[in-house]
Amino acid sequence: MDGGDDKRPVTADDRAPRSAVVVNPTKVTDLDEFRRTVNDALAAAGWPQPVWYETTAEDPGRGQTEQAVRDGARVVFACGGDGTVMACVSGLVGTDAALAVLPQGTGNLLAANLGLSNDLAAGLEVAVERGMRRLDVGAVGDQYFAVMAGMGFDAQMLQDTSETTKARIGWPAYVVGAAKHLRDRPMRVTVAIDDEPPLRRRARSVLIANVGRLQGGVRLLTDAEPDDGWLDVAVLTPRTLRHWLAMGWALVRRRGSVPRMEVFRARRVEITSNRAQPRQLDGDLIEPGRSLKAEVRPESLWLCVPRPERAPDLTVDADAAARRGEKLVEEARRE
Repeated sequence: MDGGDDKRPVTADDRAPRSAVVVNPTKVTDLDEFRRTVNDALAAAGWPQPVWYETTAEDPGRGQTEQAVRDGARVVFACGGDGTVMACVSGLVGTDAALAVLPQGTGNLLAANLGLSNDLAAGLEVAVERGMRRLDVGAVGDQYFAVMAGMGFDAQMLQDTSETTKARIGWPAYVVGAAKHLRDRPMRVTVAIDDEPPLRRRARSVLIANVGRLQGGVRLLTDAEPDDGWLDVAVLTPRTLRHWLAMGWALVRRRGSVPRMEVFRARRVEITSNRAQPRQLDGDLIEPGRSLKAEVRPESLWLCVPRPERAPDLTVDADAAARRGEKLVEEARRE
């Protein structure tokens, strides 16, 4: 499933590519207006009209993405929240089609790492400019994540965050969900990393990360790079409210080590808990379970990014792309 050397995305030298839009209709207030905006902006850039696919409760986007690729799409726009984006990622891994993110939900972990959160114009412009970067992904069975998988507290927080509150105040709603579980008892976990002897910890959460930025722009893992062939594993072990505060303050200040957090690097990792735990992939909940096993798939996803250079921070040039995108949308509306 790794990206092969014979695979390549569309470039600025190619003719305008065929594209598809995989949209979660429940995340878009006015789907007709949204469709017009996207179609007109792409037409203004000289692209052919995209083919549209709507997600369903039964298929949140993977099947539609796979069909789009079979039909010849070279760029697939993912329009929705974290679940839609994750489903599109799973449908694109190992292909030569590229993912472009048009965030519409309130989470959008991948978009947050791109610096494009909820910015339609920037997402369109980034795709039109054809800046591409090949990223690693993490594989959990037949599912994939591009940002982060987790087991324990992080998934509990997602589970207890109200959709209504998210729609009203955005990412700070997760703080409300987190507060409900700060005093929960830890889980006893065994963390097996590659061929090393297993680690045993009393942890609140274990995160497996490809990219290190959380909601609100907080950088959890400063060394996590999306194309280095590694996954970064963070084991969080706070036991008291004071521990949580110290860890949160250290993450915000980002100076030196973070108390109650151990970080490891892995190509394969398996987390096993003494009891079933909530689990998540890229901010989307999956079935609870006692274990979470992931391995890296190096350079297996083409992603539209503001710049194709190998800078570790994907948000480089994102603000300028947003400004260029606004001009593109304005020009389309005038035509």
